[in-house]
Amino acid sequence: MKGKHIILVGGNSGIGKAVAEQLTAQGAILFMYSKSGEGTTALDFSQDFEEMPGLPEVIDGVVYCPGTINLKPFHRISIEDFKQEMEVNFYGAVRVLQACLKGLKKSAEPAVVLYSTVAVQTGMGFHSGISSAKGAIEGLTRSLAAEWAPSKIRVNAIAPSLTETPLAGALLSTPEKKEASDKRHPLGRVGHPEDIASATVFLLSSQSSWMTGQILHVDGGMSHLK
Repeated sequence: MKGKHIILVGGNSGIGKAVAEQLTAQGAILFMYSKSGEGTTALDFSQDFEEMPGLPEVIDGVVYCPGTINLKPFHRISIEDFKQEMEVNFYGAVRVLQACLKGLKKSAEPAVVLYSTVAVQTGMGFHSGISSAKGAIEGLTRSLAAEWAPSKIRVNAIAPSLTETPLAGALLSTPEKKEASDKRHPLGRVGHPEDIASATVFLLSSQSSWMTGQILHVDGGMSHLK
């Protein structure tokens, strides 16, 4: 990863922060964007834009981290809730990728990493909002992987299960909640940001140079084991 130009959107905390730390340790050159702008370039990815400030001419990788956890029974989710899920998880990714495409085409080994959720493949109650938005991400991943393959741009996604991040704080706020969540996973624990970050760096690197259009399940066995 040394010397590669990586666009990281949402790298201030949780998985994004762990990705930033691992990429920096491997010598990547990061161009970081977040809605808050704290230590990064401010970017409101929920609003339309055609260009992103400060992009390098050549972009070797794009990672889009922003996400939501808004669990409600279906009858209590408003259309506005669904729209917000789509704005943050899906449309924001679309805007970023459209702005970065020109730079990706100039790279010798370009790669994109997006994030889905285990709840897309494994039906889970109260997840209709996030599952719908992340299902769109999985469709986008496969479609762009096919469309961009002639340009050698690889597009993959990671589908984590519950990961110990600030975003998931309410779900892991007590020892009892943490223990219950751990026990739901075949490997006996929820995810750590470093678990997802390691998979992200792998998908950005030349070690995964023959992978595209894949949804990588990093979920403690949640999606495939009982």
